[in-house]
Amino acid sequence: MLIFPAIDLRDGRVVRLVEGDYDRMTVYSDDPVATAESFRAAGATHLHMVDLDAARTGELRNLGCIERVVRESKLFVQVGGGGRDEDSVARYQGIGVSRVIIGSVAITRPGFLEEMAARYPGRIAAGVDARDGRIAIHGWRELTDVPALAFLRSLPRMGARVAVYTDIGRDGLLGGANIEAYREAYEIEGLDVIASGGVSSESDVTRLAALGVYGAIIGKALYAGKLDLRRAIKIGGIVQ
Repeated sequence: MLIFPAIDLRDGRVVRLVEGDYDRMTVYSDDPVATAESFRAAGATHLHMVDLDAARTGELRNLGCIERVVRESKLFVQVGGGGRDEDSVARYQGIGVSRVIIGSVAITRPGFLEEMAARYPGRIAAGVDARDGRIAIHGWRELTDVPALAFLRSLPRMGARVAVYTDIGRDGLLGGANIEAYREAYEIEGLDVIASGGVSSESDVTRLAALGVYGAIIGKALYAGKLDLRRAIKIGGIVQ
């Protein structure tokens, strides 16, 4: 199982939100490149980045910052938060982002997700954010009636073979991952699932790796010192 340490960006700074609430934000660093380098030094090969400004406004205000991280870290970088139209996806691809995550628009315009997956094979993922089993969109501010599991099952038919599945009710709370939700998602044929939200202990990493999920995103637990990245990477690599 791959471990994706997370960098969330707001105004060019590394921050973390609690349950996606912009008013509950902690700033951890003014230097995203240095943060990415520290992850690489700990053994990371993959990185998960979210442009929180783009998620809110649609403007790729942190594009230059993301480009520096991609160029200097040499990591596999996947980015979410701003992939809502052809231009933004192309701009991310143009700076060397390895995978663009399409979130809310994948729900509101599934044809767009299918088109981008065909245009950039292997370089598009769906971002599926859920609370109590239903999908939330527009920066987690709007809860839809769309069942998350049903939408996940539809993704392989649209050509989206990777899904970042976030339990937003657990994000940033250090309360543990929703293992049962990821067990159900893992069983979907043709879909690689990246677990996100609440991954905060070695036990979480061990249980997710044992399920066989493709990857796990770890954010606040790293910044708060609750989980050691080097250890998480080792566990993810050896648990079968």
